[in-house]
Amino acid sequence: MKLEEEIQQDHFINGYHKAVVNIIYTNNWIVQKQSGICKPYGITEQQYNILRILRGQHPKPATIKLLVERMLNKMSDASRLVEKLRLTGLAERCICPDNRRSADVSITEKGLDILSKIDKLQDEVQTYMLNLNEQEINQLNTLLDKLRG
Repeated sequence: MKLEEEIQQDHFINGYHKAVVNIIYTNNWIVQKQSGICKPYGITEQQYNILRILRGQHPKPATIKLLVERMLNKMSDASRLVEKLRLTGLAERCICPDNRRSADVSITEKGLDILSKIDKLQDEVQTYMLNLNEQEINQLNTLLDKLRG
């Protein structure tokens, strides 16, 4: 469906304005789909992102600094997200003996188990991308990378 129909707006200032609105709208649409997958497991999209980073580091721990650098949403509070994951048993946090201001964070077996369940549902989100062929997906990725400069 065209953006104009989705948001019930007849015109935009120009193509650049429409592109910005379209990217924001599409981002929110994808996040909503992704959140629907995470919700039954009691985690947010941001917590899911942290768990995926921790799984990528596994079995090595990650620092909060590393998590912040790799997070998709830079506005999220990584320390708070890690604490919520710790309280639910999905992650562990150990204070570094060398530097008490730093902490090592690791994913638990429970966290790995939840990620493997979510991975199976991830295909559902990716099916929305099947409206684009492989060449179009590659072009979209190239254009988005170019947009960010």
